[in-house]
Amino acid sequence: MAVFHLVQHAEKERRPGDPGLTGRGRARAARNAGRLRKVGLRAIVSSPLRRARETASFLAAATGLEVREDARLRERMNWDGVQPLEAFLADWAASVRDRDHVPDRGDSFRATAARMRACLLEPAEAAELSARAEPFESADAEPGPIAVVTHGGATVDLLRTLFGDHAVPAALMDAGVPSCAITTLDVVPAVSGIRAAPAFSVVQIASVAHLE
Repeated sequence: MAVFHLVQHAEKERRPGDPGLTGRGRARAARNAGRLRKVGLRAIVSSPLRRARETASFLAAATGLEVREDARLRERMNWDGVQPLEAFLADWAASVRDRDHVPDRGDSFRATAARMRACLLEPAEAAELSARAEPFESADAEPGPIAVVTHGGATVDLLRTLFGDHAVPAALMDAGVPSCAITTLDVVPAVSGIRAAPAFSVVQIASVAHLE
């Protein structure tokens, strides 16, 4: 039905607020774009944070597609420099342990996963409705491969919610998602009497093979 490539933003500058990419990050973002250009992307959606938007700009340049920003793809928390770093890190750790913990500056684990899931389901459900209305035009209704440029915490929150902690590599929860890693999810349609909403399946999690 649909394929989503969740792209971790490239390496960012080490400063608070809304930092952009490092030179190394831009180089990897360009390589990442070359890989995804080959899958026939039909749309690019990005978190509004600068590091994600800059990563997405390389995809846009490689594919000729426009980038659509969606605030639902933002990170669970973003250090603004006002909150002491130690307090931010403690709040982050608490939000990992407790899915309902609401940090001082950010969203809970549960809320982050919910908005991420809603963002992905929106085009999938729209395509399904279109295919039902025009069954002979289902190929045109297919949303196609979509690149979703987002953040490590938000991606892990989504994966843990959809598939359980056991399905997520421990390294991702301990060290975070590597820059420019690609997590690919398939969406399968709802089935009357069996499944009320589209469901997700994993193709790959945080792959960096294209960067080696």
